[in-house]
Amino acid sequence: MLFNSYQFMFFFPVVVLLYFCVPQKAKNHLLLVASYIFYMGWNPKYALLLLACTSVTFAAALLLERHSGHKKVFVCISVVLVMGLLFYFKYLSFSVRFANSVLARLGIALKIPRNDIVLPVGISFFSFQAIGYLVDVYRGDVKAERGFLRYALFVSFFPQLVAGPIERSRNLISQLSKTYSFDFCRAKDGLFTMLWGYLLKMVIADRAAVFVDAVYGSWRTCAGSQLAVATLLFALQIYCDFAGYSLIAQGAAKVLGIRLMRNFDSPYLSCSVHEFWRRWHISLSTWFRDYLYIPLGGGIAVPQKNG
Repeated sequence: MLFNSYQFMFFFPVVVLLYFCVPQKAKNHLLLVASYIFYMGWNPKYALLLLACTSVTFAAALLLERHSGHKKVFVCISVVLVMGLLFYFKYLSFSVRFANSVLARLGIALKIPRNDIVLPVGISFFSFQAIGYLVDVYRGDVKAERGFLRYALFVSFFPQLVAGPIERSRNLISQLSKTYSFDFCRAKDGLFTMLWGYLLKMVIADRAAVFVDAVYGSWRTCAGSQLAVATLLFALQIYCDFAGYSLIAQGAAKVLGIRLMRNFDSPYLSCSVHEFWRRWHISLSTWFRDYLYIPLGGGIAVPQKNG
């Protein structure tokens, strides 16, 4: 289900209405069911993949706390399982094509058979989010979540499930542990944030894509000025498309009372490449910093502000 689809225009108001009408104890249950319905809008069978990723990391986190002497073993096994699923669905076809290309260039008469695999939407986002939680438990930054339903909602929370931001466990799980009543000012701010996201996505990005696709589709016959304009518009398109989706996610979550981290911070106003990557897709760049770069000895982690 896409944010800019008629299905979502019906789905979201219904979820919000039910969320603030059901008893407090049922709110997270409702959001979990809604999140899986949202994800199953693309391909119902891939809900099993989401559930598998959730189950593996939930169980591994509990084992980490109960058997502290084997923490590294449990972390390694669970990360390999999750990343193995990610590799299979997202990179296996590319890897096979690349291997066949290399073998052909080397004159080796061997062709690895391959099957075209449909890429599950959002698999990178929920995989990284689940692995981040597991590492947080391993480090002792957070306690292992005892409630499976609450943890499942953390992994599958529909506003940020397919396009981020990639949330940290210490931020999102703690918010899912609370209950929220309807707040008009908060809902208004969330809806305005969503509206701004839709403006970036549907008015700017989608309109720029028309010109970009036309020029890049027949670039041999286009003038240099047309290529230059198309390139500038393409940069605007990819920013407005991605940032727009992130804003819609932030706004939708805010209507429900949940605050997601900021994912873009005017990256094209950066003064250096380093600053650009610090302000572009913030949740992903900080994820790599905190869970890959720092553990490999890259420096000292800086707490990420939410907003």
